Order: sequence, then C-alpha cells, then structure tokens
Amino acid sequence: MPVDAIVATYVYNDHKRLLFYVLMASLGETLGSVPLYLIGYLGGEKVLRKRISEERFQRIHRSFEQHEFWALMFPAMLPPPTPFKLFVLGAAVFEMKFRDFLAAVFAGRFVRFLVLSLLTLWFGPRIVELMGTIFRRHGFWLLAGLVILGLLGWVLSRKRAVARA
Repeated sequence: MPVDAIVATYVYNDHKRLLFYVLMASLGETLGSVPLYLIGYLGGEKVLRKRISEERFQRIHRSFEQHEFWALMFPAMLPPPTPFKLFVLGAAVFEMKFRDFLAAVFAGRFVRFLVLSLLTLWFGPRIVELMGTIFRRHGFWLLAGLVILGLLGWVLSRKRAVARA
C-alpha cells in the first residue's frame, strides 16, 4: 500500500490535521513491522542469510552492535525502495529490545511522514495536481512499468543466485 501517497493526499486535503495523519501513519507502519520482527526473532537468521550476502550480513550486524537505535531509525526514514524489511529482520535476529525496536521504527517513520507532509504543503497544488494527472492518464503504463521492473529484478536475482551456486 502506498502509504506515502495516502498521507500526502490527506495532508493536502486537510492541513489542520497534519500531525494527526503523521502520527497515525507512523503508528500503523510501526505496528505493521511487528509481525516481521516476531518472525525474525523466532528464526529469522536463516531467512536473512538466504536473502543477503555474508558480507552484508556482517555489515548490518556490526551496525546494530554499535548503534542499535540509529541502525534501525535511519532506514525507517528513507523512502522506498529502501529494503527496510531487511533491517527489521536484522533488528530481530540481533535481538534488539522490543521497546527500542518500536521506538526506532516509530521515530524514523514519523520523521519521514513529517518531511513528506511539509513538502506536500510547501509545493502543494502543483505536485499533487501533477501526480494526479500522471496517474489518471498513464496509470496503466506506470503499473506495467513497475511489473516489468519487478520481473527484471527477479530474473537478475535468480541469475546471481545461480552464479553463486
């Protein structure tokens, strides 16, 4: 679900409730990360090691050892296509305290949605109008392009996996 677009639309339509929308989106994203955290906590090291290289695994592990809170908060602030799920799995695998996990995800998402909301208000009608026009006129082509990019990414990842084996 494109939460960023939904938050931007709500903020654009109702400026007065900006903080409410930012809080609710941050809370929703935080609660949505909990199941993945639980999966990672109960046996996610195998899943994580399958998805990323050993070098990257060690890099994420070092990052969590040194700066646990920041190692999760910064990726939570970044927009898609940041592989945030890997960081959530990493937090669980490296046994980050659940309270700190919730705080880091919430803080990161809060900053992300607040910046998005302020940009929406700053650029306002021009950006919202442009995006609306693009999606209305070219929605099919945008969706087709995303599907093609997804398939291309999948094929390339399969080729890399075969080359490693």
